Amino acid sequence: MTSDMTARLLRLLSLLQTRREWSGADLAEQLGVTVRTVRRDIDRLRELGYPVDSARGHAGGYRLASGTDLPPLLLDDDEAVAIAVALRTAAGGLTGIEETALRALAKLEQVLPRRLRGQVTAVQASASGIAWETRGARADPVLLAALAVACRDHEIVGFDYRTRHGTTTWRRAEPCHLVASGNLWYLLAHDTDKDDWRLFRLDRISNATPTGRRVPPRPVPGDDPAAFVASRLSAAPTRYRAVATVHTSAEQVRARTPGLATRVRPGGGNTCLVDASDDYLPRIAQTLVGLDADYTLDADPDVLDHLRGTAQRTWHAALPDPAAAE
Repeated sequence: MTSDMTARLLRLLSLLQTRREWSGADLAEQLGVTVRTVRRDIDRLRELGYPVDSARGHAGGYRLASGTDLPPLLLDDDEAVAIAVALRTAAGGLTGIEETALRALAKLEQVLPRRLRGQVTAVQASASGIAWETRGARADPVLLAALAVACRDHEIVGFDYRTRHGTTTWRRAEPCHLVASGNLWYLLAHDTDKDDWRLFRLDRISNATPTGRRVPPRPVPGDDPAAFVASRLSAAPTRYRAVATVHTSAEQVRARTPGLATRVRPGGGNTCLVDASDDYLPRIAQTLVGLDADYTLDADPDVLDHLRGTAQRTWHAALPDPAAAE
């Protein structure tokens, strides 16, 4: 009997961490118990030190709030700071675990006391790492965590957004999903002013401000956020056009350049088409070098001029030194 109650308390705690507020009836349905049992279990969590707030009435419910102390049986202060810093770093661009780290970070920062949040921010601001990989901007982990909570709670946010042309405008949107592509993060959201879906690069977002207004979940076209973002990225306009016909399979190209997964299409025979178009000429050259296969190129004159200049400099650098040959 005791083991059943312990398992139920852990399940209840997990549910409280997954969204901002639960009604007693919803929790009872999820746990398969009565509302009265839910009330008793909430009291038990409070006795253990978990800060669970409640509100009475038709619109009332339960929510796991920030406490003056960390809940017991989880982490002490030093461990919480260390884990939060590590999760922020991982969420900011460590390949393979960004989204998992982001989910864990959102849960931890929801209950992190204010005094510890200041320590986390101080450590993050004063510590640096050498960025060997410069292809793409890493998102601010604090912004990632804030937008992740807004997506979870379906809360409208306002923010300044810098367009690819350098202009900045105030936007207001319903966040839906965060998607990583290469080293870039994107927010998929429904723009309330334009009444349409929009894709926002997180490195171009600043001054993000929750409005406190929550809205019902809005279904994503096709029911697959990642696929929808991929389709938008492949159709997004760029300053310079460059499409390569590569003499190898699409699978091999994707394995060599995972960041181009959505921009590689199978061609005829053992070939594929790679859309290397970009706003930045050196990045186009870097993409083409990374193909590591023969290809023909259909590109704008500016792209071809840049590639010729790059090839010429590379050729001269590779020539043997006449003085060294004597």
